[in-house]
Amino acid sequence: PMTFLTFFFAVSLTLAAQLSGATAAADASSDSFLVRFNVNLARGKKGSFILEIHPSWAPLGVERFREIVSENVFKSARFFRVVDGFMAQFGIPAKPDVAAHWRTKHLKDDPVIESNTRGSISFATSGKDSRTTQMFINFVDNTNLDGMGFAPFGRVVKGMEVVDQIYSGYGENPNQELIQNEGNKYLKKQFGKLSYIESVEFVNSVDEL
Repeated sequence: PMTFLTFFFAVSLTLAAQLSGATAAADASSDSFLVRFNVNLARGKKGSFILEIHPSWAPLGVERFREIVSENVFKSARFFRVVDGFMAQFGIPAKPDVAAHWRTKHLKDDPVIESNTRGSISFATSGKDSRTTQMFINFVDNTNLDGMGFAPFGRVVKGMEVVDQIYSGYGENPNQELIQNEGNKYLKKQFGKLSYIESVEFVNSVDEL
């Protein structure tokens, strides 16, 4: 027959298992990290914004993003496709040799878990399993993109007013093929007003803006 001590021990084990599971779930949901983008918006005008990145939203995308940031791939990269009321796209490296290196490093798709709401960031794609380094920040709620396979992996948590000031005067005119092949040489000559990334760095707090 079960004694009080046996019953107590069994209940204790059950509670310990539940607590362990809850702790693991909390750890999985708290593995987010912060990244600060320092941006040259226009001549004599700079700003910064902070992204909160969530591996649980799109683990493959976040792994690639972390790699890109760690290798300083975005330095001097232009926001080359900026459409008012839609999104700001960037991610083609400033130097053609770097762009060529990353262009064929295709990433398998992540399931879409979160929605493309204002301030969220997703990788751009050209079809199934085609993500590389290009990504975009949503200016508005673009939830129609959810069903098209664009998986958000983070969101702007501070400085969205800076994102809103990214230069949009050229719309979709810059030619992506020429950006890939000629880099900033082409963009500086033809689209000199484009906003660009000065640096990207990991930070510990949103107060580091």
